[in-house]
Order: sequence, then structure tokens, then C-alpha cells
Amino acid sequence: MVYAIIVIIVMTLIWAFITYNSLVASNQVVKEAFSTMDIYLKKRWDLVPNLVELVKGYENYEKETFAQITKLRTEAYDNLETNKKINVNQELEKDITMLMAISENYPELKASENFLDLSRNLSKIEDEIANSRKYYNGAVKILNNKIMMFPSNIIAKLFGFKKYDMFEINSEEKNNIGVDL
Repeated sequence: MVYAIIVIIVMTLIWAFITYNSLVASNQVVKEAFSTMDIYLKKRWDLVPNLVELVKGYENYEKETFAQITKLRTEAYDNLETNKKINVNQELEKDITMLMAISENYPELKASENFLDLSRNLSKIEDEIANSRKYYNGAVKILNNKIMMFPSNIIAKLFGFKKYDMFEINSEEKNNIGVDL
């Protein structure tokens, strides 16, 4: 009887150690995934002011779009916490879309070598963000599942593991865009 109790206690401790280490490893994967994505988000963050200044030279009537982008960039990017970076970048995506739409009205802007170069860089960065977003969201899903599922949720609660937010596309990107030809 005593041996059975000792075996149960040892097995429980082994399970607890394995579960804890699994949660720690998953948490580190999420941090690494965000760090990778953060590099591309920061590149976009730094590229946008150049794009705004270039478009500003051609457009005097879209002050609201420029003001919104400037407002989003008032905080130092490096000082933002993870969830705030995600939220700010989701807003920035909408504003970049509007900025690119504004440029459609100005053929001379679209033909500008500087604009073409910035557009190519932005497109490349957006592709990298999309790829790293998939990796980040996959890592978040695995960690969040461990935090929410029984019995690992017991260890997660004991040691204070917190769920992460997914980096989702905004509602405008979810809409199917109709094209009339």
C-alpha cells in the first residue's frame, strides 16, 4: 500500500515536471516567434514615414490619413508591450491600405522611382509579416491549448502562465473584394 502511494506521488511529480517544462518550452517558442515577426513589424514601422512623406508631397486633401498614421507612431515602438504592438500594427495595416489607395489617384507618384522602391520594400515586408504571423499564431495556439486544457491547465494556473493573443487580420481584410471589369 505504501509503495503504491509512493509510486503515485512520484508519477504525479514526474507528470508535473514534464508538463511545466512543456509549458515553458511552448512559452519560449511564442516569444521567439513574436521576436521574429517583430523584426518585420519594426521594418514596416520605419518604412511608413518615408512613404507618408512621399505621398504627402502629392496629396493635400487626405490630412486625416496622415494624422492617423502619425498618431499611431507617436509612441516609441521598442517601448510597446507585445499586445500593444499587435494592436498598433493592425491599425497601421488599415492606414497603409488607405495610403496606397491615395497613391492610385496620382499617376506621376506611382511612376516615381522612390515610390516604386518603397512599394516594393513594403510588399516584401508585408509578405514576411504574413509568413511570420502564421508561425506566431501556430505557436500561440499550441501554448494556449496547453494553458486551457486539462490537466496541464492545473500546472499553468499554479505557475501563472498567461494566454497570448493571436495576431489576426482586421475586418476589412476579411471581406472579399469584388472587382468589376
